Amino acid sequence: MARGQRPVKLKPRGLLARMARALLGAALIGSAPSIAFAADLVFPVPRVTIYPGEIITEGMLIEKAFRGRDYERPGLLTSRQGLVGKVARSTLLPQVPVSTTGVREPYTVQQGQPAVVIFKSGTLIISATAVSLQSGSAGDIISLRNTDSGTTIRGTVQADGSVRVGVP
Repeated sequence: MARGQRPVKLKPRGLLARMARALLGAALIGSAPSIAFAADLVFPVPRVTIYPGEIITEGMLIEKAFRGRDYERPGLLTSRQGLVGKVARSTLLPQVPVSTTGVREPYTVQQGQPAVVIFKSGTLIISATAVSLQSGSAGDIISLRNTDSGTTIRGTVQADGSVRVGVP
């Protein structure tokens, strides 16, 4: 302390200071308040920045514990199986939990690539080749152009990469 200056009195502020004052006050009275913290939630988070369109691998993920109500909400992926093999829709930042809308299934049909189109009705099965006008994963409805007639058709992408048209 310099000569001629008074000592500075600091008054603690903030949540930690209020909690300390409450504990000290309760200790003087003789009863201690109970303090409960939320349990830690463990999420798989990216270890590195993952850019849109990248396929997520096991080596890109680590486990990290989080605490608080912000992490108890639905919509965050809680398992590695929900991330590995998926494609990032948006930039996924390191050490930040991933939301369910941040990833998608990989495309089974690529835009501009030929795809087998199948029409089934009872025992009748008709197949043709068409060029995909959109990319899509299993269950998506996409548009295709028939290579023979040039007409545009819509169908549902199947898990094997074919596209089913007509009434299911």
